[in-house]
Amino acid sequence: FTIVDCEADWPSAYHVNRWVKGLSSASNIKNANDALKEFKQYPSWMWRNTVVVEFITWLRRHNEKIADPKKKTGFFGIDLYSLQTSREEVLRYLEKHDSSLAAEARKNYACFERYSDEKQYRYCAATKRIAGCENETIDVFQKMLERHSRMIAEAKGRDHEIDESFYTMENAKIVREAEKYYRHIVEGGAIAWNIRDTHMCNCLQDLLRYYGRGIKAVIWAHNSHIGDARETDALYAREVNIGQLVRERFGIGNTFNIGFTTYTGTVTAAISWNMDPDFKHVRPSLNESVEFLLHEALIQDPVLTYEGQYYLLFRSNNPYIQLSKELHTELRKKRFERTIGAIYRPHTEHQSHYFGASLSTQFDCVIHIEETHALRPLEIHPTWIQAETEHVPDTFSMNCTGGPKKL
Repeated sequence: FTIVDCEADWPSAYHVNRWVKGLSSASNIKNANDALKEFKQYPSWMWRNTVVVEFITWLRRHNEKIADPKKKTGFFGIDLYSLQTSREEVLRYLEKHDSSLAAEARKNYACFERYSDEKQYRYCAATKRIAGCENETIDVFQKMLERHSRMIAEAKGRDHEIDESFYTMENAKIVREAEKYYRHIVEGGAIAWNIRDTHMCNCLQDLLRYYGRGIKAVIWAHNSHIGDARETDALYAREVNIGQLVRERFGIGNTFNIGFTTYTGTVTAAISWNMDPDFKHVRPSLNESVEFLLHEALIQDPVLTYEGQYYLLFRSNNPYIQLSKELHTELRKKRFERTIGAIYRPHTEHQSHYFGASLSTQFDCVIHIEETHALRPLEIHPTWIQAETEHVPDTFSMNCTGGPKKL
């Protein structure tokens, strides 16, 4: 795999990409922690945590062993929440490389300057109090696309210069798509969600197209984006997601979809958007859920588990792999499934975090982790430390005949 795509902002993740590939533009980045410093937008702990530090440190060392720059593995963000930062990156690049186009882009993007932030813009645009900045963002993106296409066709610039042009073109696309997202988000329903997930899949395709044939990518995102939406309640809400779109666009035989489940444990999440993340206890899953079923299976047959986790394989691209039809049929039955993202509300967990899903068709493989452990943010709030100190984990006996017994 030479592409790692994350549910993260494009500019912030590209800062990491420059560092893990050892590019000259990253010479001022000291270490992994420094590489992650551009993740400033909420919820920053999703990427500014010790797990990601460990991963990108390993990735840089991995890339150092590869001589061909085109075969080094990159780290990219495919989300669209970077409206302001992406605008700034487009202008910064153009002011350095194309002053005429920079003046046009600055004039177009001035449309946003009358609003203090994305929240004010989405309200004004959605309520039709202003015309919005749709045409302006389309104009900048179209001209950046034309400029980048000419650069490639005329073979102008070295590889790193073309990379920076591609990076800027994607930023211009993000401004266009983010404007559309914020304009529609107030309406509710599926439209804003679909704009976002469609953009993430489009960004994946842009990367695959740019880096050439034979390139393989990993997408790192929450289950709600990865599990095929057609196999969940999202179908009835007319929502699509990355998992569905990737299968449709590339063919199921060219994809492999991995989901994660957990029975209990801890999580770093906030109670509401823009609030500080807390160290939270994850309630044992509902008895009617697929997580409880997988917990029961582990209790009844502890040989399944390796350090409290095991995997289930429902589909393979290898024709020689033997699969269990009985397992697939049983887990295709619709059950409750839990999803936890940046927000976790244990007191309204049933309503806030459970939905119906057919696990064996939603995913190709599921890794069940009996007790999950909260991410450790690089910037820790005092209440997070206090909650971690006071936390007493749930423990369960592995009794093959007596079923689960809380100790």
